[in-house]
Amino acid sequence: QVQLVESGGGLVQAGGSLRLSCAASGRTFSSYTMGWFRQAPGKEREFVAAINWSGGNTYYADSVKGRFAISRDNAKNTVALQMNSLKPEDTAVYYCASGPHYVVGTRALNPDAYDYWGQGTQVTVSS
Repeated sequence: QVQLVESGGGLVQAGGSLRLSCAASGRTFSSYTMGWFRQAPGKEREFVAAINWSGGNTYYADSVKGRFAISRDNAKNTVALQMNSLKPEDTAVYYCASGPHYVVGTRALNPDAYDYWGQGTQVTVSS
């Protein structure tokens, strides 16, 4: 059984920064693609960022490109999402997800490609 636990969410003013972390257990972390998704009230879950098993390939939604950065530490079984220049529209529950190694490219943008999910962490950006 895979467990993903997110942390680092909170309340921040527009223009501020937050760093989300996701700790994984129960599978060979270094073999899997990791992704971050978010869901705002009344909206569908949307892709934010993903990183392949080695960390050599990263993918970002256009809305966060240049502001967010995803990284992973395979020795510590963690994946992080550094969020800078936050905007009120970034307010959402952020979810960490794990998927098979072949979830790369356009597949990495699809939440259905991931098979394990964390419980989520709330990020609120005030204007």
